[in-house]
Amino acid sequence: MQYISTRDREQQFSASQAIAKGLAEDGGLLTPVYLPKLPRRALEELKDMSYQQRAVYVMKLFLDEFSVKELTDFANAAYGPEKFDTPAVAPVRALDGNTYCLELWHGPTCAFKDMALQMLPHLLTASLRKQEEEKTVCILVATSGDTGKGALEGFRDVDRTKILVFYPKDGVSAIQELQMVTQEGANVGVCSVVGNFDDAQTGVKRLFSDEELRERLARRGYFLSSANSINWGRVLPQIVYYISAYCDLLRDGRLELGDPVNVCVPTGNFGNILAAYYARDMGVPIQKLICASNSNNVLTDFLATGTYDRNRTFFNTISPSMDILISSNLERLLLAITQEDSEVRGYMEQLNATGRYQVSDRVREKIQKLFKGYCCGDEETKRVIAAIYEKFGYLIDPHTAVAFDVLDQYRRDTGDTTPTVVVSTASPFKFCADVLDALGVSDRAQGLDVLDQLSQVTGEPVPAPLASLRSKEPRFRQTVEKEHMVDAVLGLSLIHI
Repeated sequence: MQYISTRDREQQFSASQAIAKGLAEDGGLLTPVYLPKLPRRALEELKDMSYQQRAVYVMKLFLDEFSVKELTDFANAAYGPEKFDTPAVAPVRALDGNTYCLELWHGPTCAFKDMALQMLPHLLTASLRKQEEEKTVCILVATSGDTGKGALEGFRDVDRTKILVFYPKDGVSAIQELQMVTQEGANVGVCSVVGNFDDAQTGVKRLFSDEELRERLARRGYFLSSANSINWGRVLPQIVYYISAYCDLLRDGRLELGDPVNVCVPTGNFGNILAAYYARDMGVPIQKLICASNSNNVLTDFLATGTYDRNRTFFNTISPSMDILISSNLERLLLAITQEDSEVRGYMEQLNATGRYQVSDRVREKIQKLFKGYCCGDEETKRVIAAIYEKFGYLIDPHTAVAFDVLDQYRRDTGDTTPTVVVSTASPFKFCADVLDALGVSDRAQGLDVLDQLSQVTGEPVPAPLASLRSKEPRFRQTVEKEHMVDAVLGLSLIHI
């Protein structure tokens, strides 16, 4: 399997090269030249497998350089009982006869990013060995909340790796921030950026294209890579859980083989719903991809009009992991739809120059056949948290609530009653204050006591990884202006430049 840049098909790489590089030199995202198709009856065979076995089966289709034994070892290490609090890893919870919740937050950081970021370190270190790379990889990450902690935890003390996470100052929840700044490990660093997530993400992309920085790092035995979803090693493990969810529904008698499902995904950077699109293209009978946005509804508008325009007011919301106006992984979808790298390159050049682009009518119509987008504000988000808890006794976080509200909008708009999998992306305990507010609790506890308060109100236990924060002290307090992120890289004691 070869991988190409979304902006230049002439740039081709093996799987291990693509994972090690993270991003093409031209700024394009590395993407497989084709999507393998699941063999006939594969879903029937997969339904009786464990999550780890399903992961090996799916990833092997894309990673021909990796042996089954390697991938098996990786899957057992990434998704074993010492990392995930349920043997199912990514269980599917039935709420009613045609609404299901895919819970992706049972890992060590209580967010869906664990599904990929527990696997990526294994894929990356193995890729470096296969490439006979002697330099140490310096991983740069921009996060809107969950990726940062997931990457820090995944790469903590991994040999021949250093990792630096940038997050928007005042743009993540208090618990998300505490998870990052208390991170243990000798090879980790954390820095807040004055601005929003797009500022942090754009800054990281700028660092990757900084030739002088790359040369200075190389002279000292380092090279740059990424653990953001721009890295194919992030997207691939996400495909697995959509295939796995369908197999669980088959196994439990909720569906018959071939029955269609819809998926509703809260998304900001478009990586999570892109993985669902790939699963569909591989052969999972996903009928509609429902894209759920918060008030930063750039994707909602794009899906409706074909115009992507980030020139708009940025909102800090109670679903901060979706507070994004530059959805990087949309670029991969554009290549899949257009099959023209020059067209994609043109769109990205327009976005960089003007902050907007307009796809052709042909491309817009193709996308609209597959995707439907809606958005949800903070007040609606709170209302849904309360409604779902009252109706089902089921506690959800604000991002998942956005998805439920959007699903309700979609069903009212279309009358579509197809069984739907709602993707639940984080534990509600990562957003205690807002969840308590939604449940009508105005007198909230201070600091980490809010974890116990939410537990007392709902009867739900505090996840162990979050409860452990009580014994940790902050290690990282650095803040930089977005123009000076390079200084944070060069000034890191862990890089010694």
